[in-house]
Amino acid sequence: MAPDLLAGSAQAAAVPMAVSFGKVDITPTADLAMAGYGVDSPRLAQGSNAPLYARCTIFWDNGFPNVIVTADVLAFPRSMHQGIRSRVIPLGVANSDFILTATHTHNGPVLIDELNPYISYNIQPGSDVMNAVESYSADLEDTIVSLVRNTLGAVQVPCTLDYQVADENFAYNREGLPYVEVDVPVLVARSTGGSPLAVLFGYGCHPVSAGGQTLFDPDYPGVACSLLESSTGAFAQFLTGPAGDQDPPVNGRDWPLSQSLGSDLGQTVVNAIATPGRAVSGPISTAYQEVSLPLDITDTPANLAAVRADYVVRQTSTTAGYTGYYRRHAEVMIGQIDAHSFQTAIPLPLQTWKLPGASGPLDIALTGGELVSGYGVYFRNRHGGSNGIWVAGYANEIPAYIPSDELLASGGALHYACGWDVDFPGIAGGAMSIYGWLGHFHRPPSTAGTSPEQIIIDTLTTML
Repeated sequence: MAPDLLAGSAQAAAVPMAVSFGKVDITPTADLAMAGYGVDSPRLAQGSNAPLYARCTIFWDNGFPNVIVTADVLAFPRSMHQGIRSRVIPLGVANSDFILTATHTHNGPVLIDELNPYISYNIQPGSDVMNAVESYSADLEDTIVSLVRNTLGAVQVPCTLDYQVADENFAYNREGLPYVEVDVPVLVARSTGGSPLAVLFGYGCHPVSAGGQTLFDPDYPGVACSLLESSTGAFAQFLTGPAGDQDPPVNGRDWPLSQSLGSDLGQTVVNAIATPGRAVSGPISTAYQEVSLPLDITDTPANLAAVRADYVVRQTSTTAGYTGYYRRHAEVMIGQIDAHSFQTAIPLPLQTWKLPGASGPLDIALTGGELVSGYGVYFRNRHGGSNGIWVAGYANEIPAYIPSDELLASGGALHYACGWDVDFPGIAGGAMSIYGWLGHFHRPPSTAGTSPEQIIIDTLTTML
């Protein structure tokens, strides 16, 4: 722990719970490539519609910092997440006490690695556009580490914590499944006089309400945070829920829809926190663990030759429906097969925070990746409902969509999130193409230990 932070911890140790918070503008300059939609020509920003922020809230639990950082970007790749985490821990933060999340705006900057800049956006390696992406990514890593350092040294205000769940209804299940996210979890740090100091809230819906623009913008979560802060004077921070299969309305995606949905969500939270929820407190118990999710890849010469042939068809076919990113994905996969450089499993961080409460604990369960809503349904059914557990995705790093067995089984032409398509169901398709993997996850019925759903459920259950 750095010497200058020891004093801060001692300051907070006098009270059971305190809070500090801060934010920093991370809006890039114009002309940086924008992330979120597969394109054949990089979507270069012409400016910004609203600022992008990195936000940090620290709950000081008897002097120990529990840190949550969110940033208005599409996805943190593993390299950036690990780089940030490795620099935050020496500041005096325990590994499991640090959470890094992306709000998943689709009008934010392209970052290195994820989504794959060449496959998704046709950004050529070594180009000026790619050099700018690499420079911004390095700067963003430095900025987030500085934000955490500065927030650790900020004023720590004694507080109480309370939790409640409000409702929203603008999401729909774009994969055609019956699950629709309505929960708006809200954790409030209040002054000893009862005024809200900081509000952590979430919702499970893709931040795509503005559509694909040429101006940087945080989409509806940023609108909601701004409204909360202007209405209450409290600091606001948004956690993206299990939104992998949840979308806002299709019609009218533009600035007015983003403003409308964000204002509605923000006002929902403002109305809710006017009355405190159930009290929760410390000590906050935390856990962090990585799991390995195997891909359905048979690494034999004969099978790889067949897979290569399938990718050659995708790369060279003139059949309608093979988009640019499918062709570039096929090109990259052929190269990986030839070099035998492909990955056969995906690492995924899992994290839990548990806060005690007189009427039962609050469990916060976070996964990496684009988690689909079925996971939220499962854990809420088994861990005290919406009042007992808060499920979030997009945490720490985002290597892929995280489909349920239900999506994996039905998949193909019906479900983008399943990661395979009906043309060649044995190889990667859908979301696994845009994320740049050779294969998809094991589809049911699968052998024990290969189902991503079972691996995640089993591991999180032991952590909760």
